[in-house]
Amino acid sequence: MTNIVLDGTAKTPTVNFDASTGLLDLRGRSIPENSIEFYKPLIDWVDQYGRNPKPSTRLRVQLEYFNTSSSKCILDLFKKLEAVRNAGNEVLVLWHYEPDDEDMLEAGEDYQAIINLPFKMVQVEEVDDK
Repeated sequence: MTNIVLDGTAKTPTVNFDASTGLLDLRGRSIPENSIEFYKPLIDWVDQYGRNPKPSTRLRVQLEYFNTSSSKCILDLFKKLEAVRNAGNEVLVLWHYEPDDEDMLEAGEDYQAIINLPFKMVQVEEVDDK
């Protein structure tokens, strides 16, 4: 199975989905012109991965910001991972947020409340560019 590796842009997140390790990474900003078009290959990839997953799958979400249409697509991604977990595999979502970003923490908690996946909230330190 081919991995998905996409460089992030000002509007789309960096993606690194590695089938050989079960590590899935989504980082950056998610405000694509067409969220469905951007996320469909990722959702399809997770669907295919779910047919022969690693015993342990980790999705690391470290988004600075995502728009409403991205949030629905991210939920669809979680639903595919929920199916992987329901088939008896270990799945963990690592939801990263910055200490001063209560909105991102709440978004992770909202997802956690509506999807049957274990979440670990991970507070990240802000990077000082100076």
